[in-house]
Amino acid sequence: MQPTEKITVNQLGIILFSFVASTIVLTLPGLIAMYAKQDAWISVFPSTLTGFLSIWVMVLLSKRYPGLTIIQYSQKILGKWLGTCLGLYYIYFWFMSLSVMTIQHTYFIKALLLPRSPSIIGSLTLLILCGLAVYMGIEVIARCTEFLTPMKLFFLLPLLILTIGEADSEQLKPILGDGILPVLQGAFLPGGAFMNQLFILGWLLPYLNQPKKAYKVSLLALLGIFIFVFIVVISAIMILGSLTGQLNYSYLSVMQYIGIEGSFERLEAIAVMIWVIGSFSKVSVSLFILCISISQIFRIQNYRDLVAPITLLSLIGSVWVFKNGAELQTYLTLIYPSAGLVTQSLIPLLLLMIDSLRGKVNRSLH
Repeated sequence: MQPTEKITVNQLGIILFSFVASTIVLTLPGLIAMYAKQDAWISVFPSTLTGFLSIWVMVLLSKRYPGLTIIQYSQKILGKWLGTCLGLYYIYFWFMSLSVMTIQHTYFIKALLLPRSPSIIGSLTLLILCGLAVYMGIEVIARCTEFLTPMKLFFLLPLLILTIGEADSEQLKPILGDGILPVLQGAFLPGGAFMNQLFILGWLLPYLNQPKKAYKVSLLALLGIFIFVFIVVISAIMILGSLTGQLNYSYLSVMQYIGIEGSFERLEAIAVMIWVIGSFSKVSVSLFILCISISQIFRIQNYRDLVAPITLLSLIGSVWVFKNGAELQTYLTLIYPSAGLVTQSLIPLLLLMIDSLRGKVNRSLH
């Protein structure tokens, strides 16, 4: 059944950009620098290849199965039972991801702004807003993202310009001092895992009003993400140097440093604004995808019937999944990069390969 809700090409591009670049602006420089150190900015280049792979695979599959999500055409490619098992795995993956995103938001707000507030309050307020947006539909999520993302960039771009005066290019040396291996580790572990989040196309493309432009707008979104991440990572390295890989929110430290050294103060308020806007966009899209996946696996007619219970379960999951910020950081550093690459790149690529082989076998038989 074709989805009745539709989003425009521009809205899809902004959703992709916001979903990937929203919260990693503060966390990704430190995660990449843990592996690549002063060469973290080089890691951004090969990591973009994983994003390109996700776009190519998801757009090609959507052309072969127009109007269907990855949950639906997985059953056509793998068969009913294997396809259903894969769908259940994706439900688990999105539930875990949603819980992680929510508690990550809560820990950030608690550490920077509201240290005495219970964690569940931060999670609850975010999930209520996101749940309302999901209940209203993907069109409302797209319009909210279309409005909020330019606002976020409007406040962030002046900060990026201010970093130029404090940047020290000597911090980038020695280039490739430890060889190419740390650069590739930074690219294909934390970098690649986050760039691969573009595989959300597997759920969003059926809602696009001009499917023929999907590939072009996705590549433009990837280009925007690459430029944005590259500027953020290289500016963090040039200001913080070797400290970058030791900080959970490295770009937040860059903002605070600018506030101390320059004419502006308390710039972390802008960081909070950027984080909250990004978390809203990301959690809303993830909650929408989770509800859609469950409704398609269990043949529920209206996904809106699931929004309230899934939002409540996500709240419970955000409290249950990690005991403290150290466990969250361990997950983001060691577990998610590998799980993300497998789930977001290798499984869709395997689906494409199986579908192509089946097509060749069928043609040879006829």
